[in-house]
Amino acid sequence: MMKSSSKRFLMLALCAAFVVSLATEGGTCEDPTWSAITTSGAPAGRYAHNAFWTGDKMLVWGGDESGSGSTGTGALYNPTLDSWTAITNTNAPSSERGGNVTVWTGSKMLVWGGNGTNTGAIYDPATDSWSAMSTTNAPAARNTYTYSVVWAGSKMIVWGGELSSGGVTNTGSMYDPATNTWTALSTTNAPTARRDYTAVWTGSKMIVWGGWYPWSTASGGAAYDPATDTWTAISTTSAPSGRFAHSAIWTGSKMIVWGGTDMSSYLNTGGMYDPATDTWSATTTTNAPSARESFYQSHSAVWTGDKMLIWGGRVTNDYEDQHYNTGSAYDPATNTWSAITTTDAPSARSYHSAVWTGSKMLIWGGYDPDYLNTGGIINGY
Repeated sequence: MMKSSSKRFLMLALCAAFVVSLATEGGTCEDPTWSAITTSGAPAGRYAHNAFWTGDKMLVWGGDESGSGSTGTGALYNPTLDSWTAITNTNAPSSERGGNVTVWTGSKMLVWGGNGTNTGAIYDPATDSWSAMSTTNAPAARNTYTYSVVWAGSKMIVWGGELSSGGVTNTGSMYDPATNTWTALSTTNAPTARRDYTAVWTGSKMIVWGGWYPWSTASGGAAYDPATDTWTAISTTSAPSGRFAHSAIWTGSKMIVWGGTDMSSYLNTGGMYDPATDTWSATTTTNAPSARESFYQSHSAVWTGDKMLIWGGRVTNDYEDQHYNTGSAYDPATNTWSAITTTDAPSARSYHSAVWTGSKMLIWGGYDPDYLNTGGIINGY
């Protein structure tokens, strides 16, 4: 018979091996828990702002700020120290912009366009400084929230949206920060003009999907290859129903789209697209979050490395907004949803930001209908 001390040693060894295995896979043996982000030194409350994970801090910039409208201010949040540091606004772009108009390059934040301007700037957190982007050959100005930008490894791609001069477009351009130059994208075989679509970067191509053009939703999409300046339509067989104001994430091998609206109802359906096989598979609705839109970043979606986390958002019924502090984790390997705990979660909100640090999701800001400068951190995923 094994002695009790030997049993304890064996159990400890097995637990240690399990923890090492989880750490290797990016997992955790903790149950998911929320903790609050300090408001001491935090930026003023805002919504529809931009946020990125720099590698050790969350960078927040822009958005609509309480009492002053659009803002060009921002700050860095250090989760290890639970502290905020304001970033300079010297030479920062004009404040009349927010929403999906920025990208993170891995070392810098690029801000372009929005609300009638085709100007932009580059923020370097290493030097806390801004530098202007060229406007030579820049795309035509387009309205904030209606288009998306992606970082394509060495260039920023701008495509689609609603032109400030009127109408939707299927034109776009690439910006190269190394040379401070713009190059127009081909429109041959490009998707139909649209706004409020989603765009993801696969590592070699930009996939555009969904959206709407005046009074009609778009269910189709296409992949753009910057190496060849060519568009290729993606399959619509078994694709989710046409929608806009949805969310989309890239898993490393597939695009997952979820939620949004088809103009008549809010949706809690979605699908996974595999570009390797040009095929779609549906995401289950069993235990899925309640339907909610992502218009103007209403709900958030992040990829943890093995799950998609959906959190917050709103729906509007009879001209009244209902905000959520609920969400769920979607596991594409098993096609299953599991609820995210609401214990100690941030208050219900929409138009907030969410970033994934590699081990935690950080939620900050938003609207409830007050402008919020609160947030929370959830680990355990």
